[in-house]
Amino acid sequence: MEKFTPFTSQMAVLAVDNIDTDQIIPARFLKTTSKAGLGDQLFYDWRYDDSGAPLPSFILNQPASKGRQILLAGDNFGCGSSREHAPWALTQYGFRAVISTSFADIFRNNSLKNGLLPVIMPAAFHQQLLAQPEAKVSVDLATQTVAIEGGASAQFPVDEFSKTCLLEGVDELGFLMKQEAAIAAFEARRAFSLNTLA
Repeated sequence: MEKFTPFTSQMAVLAVDNIDTDQIIPARFLKTTSKAGLGDQLFYDWRYDDSGAPLPSFILNQPASKGRQILLAGDNFGCGSSREHAPWALTQYGFRAVISTSFADIFRNNSLKNGLLPVIMPAAFHQQLLAQPEAKVSVDLATQTVAIEGGASAQFPVDEFSKTCLLEGVDELGFLMKQEAAIAAFEARRAFSLNTLA
């Protein structure tokens, strides 16, 4: 996982409430354990017609959306069943952050563990973003800030452990492995104490 660094991007706006994980990545694509190709299957049933041809009206199929790293979603994004494939598909498409007024807890946790930043914004600031769909927006995890270029900014919550892992570019196992020396020292002290008491 790469270190999460500050970035600026325009947004892909999909202002629909209650987008569930089956809409993000339909269940028929969950057989794979590889992330490869999941970006093409993101929002598949909204993005393609019955023959598999892209629907020009869908936001991700519009040329102006290419390369945008922020998805601006409606409320309660990522509800439904738990599947890591949902953040995998979003990151494989190229998104680094999803902005919403709320996220389903399981989706939020899966995202944080897979390098995707779920950004919870106050409703008033979310409305400002919706009113400026072509604005450039900066996301800074270190300061927990989202800023509209030349305009307003707002802070977002994130737990310290997830923040540390994202900034350092490690998952939970990677974080533990970085503590190997401290763990070995603790075990050595513990063994010495047990031998002393014997």
